[in-house]
Amino acid sequence: MYKSTIAQLSAALESKKISSEELTRLYIERCNKHNKSLNCFITITEEDALKKAKQADKKRFNGGHNPLTGIPIAQKDIFCTRGTKTTCGSKMLDNFIAPYDATVIKKMNDAGFIMLGKTNMDEFAMGSSNETSFYGPVKNPWDTSRVPGGSSGGSASAVAARLCPAATGTDTGGSIRQPSSFCGITGLKPTYGRVSRYGMIAFASSLDQGGPMTQTAEDAALIMNVISGFDHNDSTSTEKPIDDYSAKLNNSIKGLKIGLPKQYFDKNLNNDVAILIENSIKELERLGAKCFDIELPRTKLSIPAYYVVAPAECSSNLSRYDGVRFGHRCKEPKDLSDLYCRSRQEGFGKEVKRRIMTGTYVLSAGYYDAYYLKAQKIRQIIRDDFQNAFKNVDLIAGPTTTGTAFGLNEKLNDPISMYLSDIYTVSANLAGLPAISIPSGFIEKLPVGLQLIGNYFQESLLINVAHQYQKVTDWHQKIPQPYE
Repeated sequence: MYKSTIAQLSAALESKKISSEELTRLYIERCNKHNKSLNCFITITEEDALKKAKQADKKRFNGGHNPLTGIPIAQKDIFCTRGTKTTCGSKMLDNFIAPYDATVIKKMNDAGFIMLGKTNMDEFAMGSSNETSFYGPVKNPWDTSRVPGGSSGGSASAVAARLCPAATGTDTGGSIRQPSSFCGITGLKPTYGRVSRYGMIAFASSLDQGGPMTQTAEDAALIMNVISGFDHNDSTSTEKPIDDYSAKLNNSIKGLKIGLPKQYFDKNLNNDVAILIENSIKELERLGAKCFDIELPRTKLSIPAYYVVAPAECSSNLSRYDGVRFGHRCKEPKDLSDLYCRSRQEGFGKEVKRRIMTGTYVLSAGYYDAYYLKAQKIRQIIRDDFQNAFKNVDLIAGPTTTGTAFGLNEKLNDPISMYLSDIYTVSANLAGLPAISIPSGFIEKLPVGLQLIGNYFQESLLINVAHQYQKVTDWHQKIPQPYE
């Protein structure tokens, strides 16, 4: 049963093949058994999960339920969860018990999902490997000597090992899609503003976006139906009406025009990955899509622009962690200045400090115009490139990452190399576009992801194409051997 998708579990619960309590116990047992080797959970909420599972069974017995009532799920530890430790993978928040629920958490609770626990992540979502967490690195279930990707590595690892049927993630520069690619699962970054950011601890406010990490595109649709929509608590949330993301799953993709950016198939791309992506594109063509080359000429500017904009916003957002109101506080401060300095020095990890310093530098007098303002102009140019492309195509396809999952500690002390692992993903964040990564094959038993990028609010189309692809392939059904 643990190999089942959300759609399959919903049917099993409805037919009374299994109860929510039995299902939750099954996943809790798997979490307790495998988390020591994977380190994908920071907190496992066993007692609360079983309590809510019993309540879900009562609802189903009494008829006061919906199709998702009683289905276990994991939440990235970046979403504030009332009464539960919410750490963002940082020592700074190791003692923080959230006093309220993030909108995503509230919506999923209202839909009947049961939280199994909070997943590990790069500290404050800053990282591409899940090695910067205060709670230690997360391991890739396909090869525990390798990284799962980041920052949503805990969620990706847990779903891939089937410790939960699905999980939430957040994506600032690829943090849903890259770990989804490395771990062989489906990960969707919605359009900026589609999913509420209220209660989602901020890294870079103009880039961050929450989304589902699932086994299948069908499951991603089910979660999107729950978490999407306007939220008056979030000033960046859009009032645009939401789709029924499940309604178009089975639409034909015949005649769909898919652009293949030449810049995504350059010297940075591993040759074996290129072959698999080309095979996936041929599969889409067999389904009736028309694929042809396009240009996204300013792609190479994405990384430098992103690593100016994101640290600048990080510097601003993380100024609230001062040891005064909440979070880590140093012992016996001499004065207010000492409180601030030592609390931040002790509470933040190396990568977070690096990005705060970078961001403070680019925002400082004399450098604002040279760096931050220029990066924002480049961001607009990148957005324009995409809009010009979408005049001729419906979707854009290419690799999610340049290669397969790299080894633990391989890039930890080489930040430039680490940052370049996001080269195919950050541009969608800069432009605010929706994008999805789906499993598309293996190289030496390591997963590879195909990335699809859509125009604004075209999540339904992305999910539809991904679902049609998954109907004729089985890459998404593969499970790492030790966890079968």
